[in-house]
Amino acid sequence: MMKKWFIIILILIMSLPILSACWNQKELTDLAFVMALGIDRGEDDLYHISFQLVNPANVSAAQGGGGQGLPIAVYKSTGRTITEASRNATKKVSRRLYYAHTNVVVVSEEVARDRTLMLNMLDAFARDPEFRTTTELIIARDSTAEEIVTTLTILDKLPVTKITKEIKSTEAMKGENISISIDDLIDGIVGSGKEPILNGYRLIGKKEEANKATNLQKTTTDAYLSADGLAVIKDGELTGWIESNKARGVIWVLDKAKSTDITLKWNGKKNAISMVPIRSKTKVSTIFKNGKPVINIKIENEGWISEANTAIDLMDPTIIGKIEKLVEKEIKKEIQSSVKEAQKLKCDIFGFGDSVHKANPELWKKLKGNWNDYFADLEVNVKVDSYVRREGVRTNPFWSGINK
Repeated sequence: MMKKWFIIILILIMSLPILSACWNQKELTDLAFVMALGIDRGEDDLYHISFQLVNPANVSAAQGGGGQGLPIAVYKSTGRTITEASRNATKKVSRRLYYAHTNVVVVSEEVARDRTLMLNMLDAFARDPEFRTTTELIIARDSTAEEIVTTLTILDKLPVTKITKEIKSTEAMKGENISISIDDLIDGIVGSGKEPILNGYRLIGKKEEANKATNLQKTTTDAYLSADGLAVIKDGELTGWIESNKARGVIWVLDKAKSTDITLKWNGKKNAISMVPIRSKTKVSTIFKNGKPVINIKIENEGWISEANTAIDLMDPTIIGKIEKLVEKEIKKEIQSSVKEAQKLKCDIFGFGDSVHKANPELWKKLKGNWNDYFADLEVNVKVDSYVRREGVRTNPFWSGINK
């Protein structure tokens, strides 16, 4: 009998952990979902944080076609640390701030150029078990982080959704930006052989109109958000920017180019032919000359003719061969200009150091300490092979036979 009761009590004790599974449950009505954070620098190096909170009722109602009110609310707080600023915000918000759904962190250029502020901020994010370090991190250009997170957008009800979708869209279609998370940034800072990059974001138009409800009631807004350039991070702080085609050259080297548009000059006419890559592959390798590393970049690219705004015979293999050579020249020029730009900044954002490390670990031990200085004078060779796989749904321009 005693043995039976002992077994029953033992079973009950073993069941306790299962019965207490909901000890930390949180009611949705008690949470304020932080969708984006804007971090600016204030006086005495205080963090000025803007919390973009979603208003679920307005978002769901708006999707149904009859929403009232704005989809987001933005609260501001200050603090000597990220934690202090977050706790101070509770004085203004009636719900507990919840960070598990934060998709974007925006930092101002002032914060990004201060190594101490950046590293302390990253430590807070990486240490918090509720905060996801897969969150996108971007830098506000010529505007404050607050202005970015308070801007209202038309097509996407939540501004944070517009930013994340826009980065993925431009990565897929333009090739001048790529998705970069807090994890990516931290890995780049603590690692060696490759420095991290971040996306820049700009508020274009009338900034004073960007956060007003009237911005949602027009077919064309007075202010809008746009991805703009790649930020070069060195030793944990912003050191410079790489713009436009040079940014695209960086994406080529990193083997992240999915698609873009390459515009060519033909027989003296500018913007005559457009080619769109459909597949590309980049291979970076290291060889040694006189004991010194030399980087070889090999790119294989395939694409199609998306526009032909000049009289041209696209059925002629010789013509196609000339177009391929022009595309190769254009891609090579973009890559060379991006490498030179990074060398001016003495910042290896391409991971050439990783390639040297794999090719010769013993030599890397000697170069590792001052690799970025060595990188500034590194010999880099570029070879591009490009192929036209198709000419669209027609060959020659439809108007080529007119007036003949």
